Amino acid sequence: MSAYPNHTKRLLRAGRLALGLVLRQARTADTPAIAKACGYDWMSIDMEHGTLGLDTAAQMAVAALALGITALVRVPGKEHYHASRLLDAGAQGVIVPHVETADEARQIISQCKFPPLGERSFASVQPQLGFLRLPGGGEAQAIDDEILIVAMLESSKAIDNAEAIAAVPGIDVLLVGTNDLCAEMGIPDQVTHPRIQDAYRRVIAACRLHGANAGMAGLHDPDLTRTLIAEGVRFVTGGTDLGFLMQGARQRASFLRGLQPV
Repeated sequence: MSAYPNHTKRLLRAGRLALGLVLRQARTADTPAIAKACGYDWMSIDMEHGTLGLDTAAQMAVAALALGITALVRVPGKEHYHASRLLDAGAQGVIVPHVETADEARQIISQCKFPPLGERSFASVQPQLGFLRLPGGGEAQAIDDEILIVAMLESSKAIDNAEAIAAVPGIDVLLVGTNDLCAEMGIPDQVTHPRIQDAYRRVIAACRLHGANAGMAGLHDPDLTRTLIAEGVRFVTGGTDLGFLMQGARQRASFLRGLQPV
């Protein structure tokens, strides 16, 4: 076999929408199958904002490989070992938060890609290859071809540098972190503010110019979501496991409370 195909990367190359589920509470290896059954293309294993450990994240990532749902790990920082250890353990990509410059983007590629594009060390047989060897020593290239690298843009500086970041070879997605961007701009929670809309359009233009993909996180306003997808956003977070859990629990509790005898 070659490497397990990255379903999300293929959708993006075809110009189609790729929907993701953010995981902060999930801890079990059946989570990828659940996410796929619910209609998602990728899942973000959030190690920046949650308490998920390395081993748990790796188990979920490996479980996703044969299911056709892309396991991406949102790493807690830019140090090389955050990304490389999860990629060695079976993740098909990483989401790196707080990327602000092209130099930072180049450093991410250096850490996540094998030579000649990067400097990542090869850790013998890999989950992405089913723990098999490829003839001719082509393992590194086969894995690299299926890795998805997502740079999160969460500040005004990052938006100003969007074109330079999108131009870095190996960067697949520029993901706008809407809530952090709002906070940094001094307009907390105002996700439909004209400055946020302008930021998205600058990122979409940068991605279109350099062959990357524009991404949307933390934006759930239906009208603006519809507009930005029509304008070119393709990589979209569809919500968090915690959010869906609380939403469903509240709705059920409200219904049952309404049945309470008086």
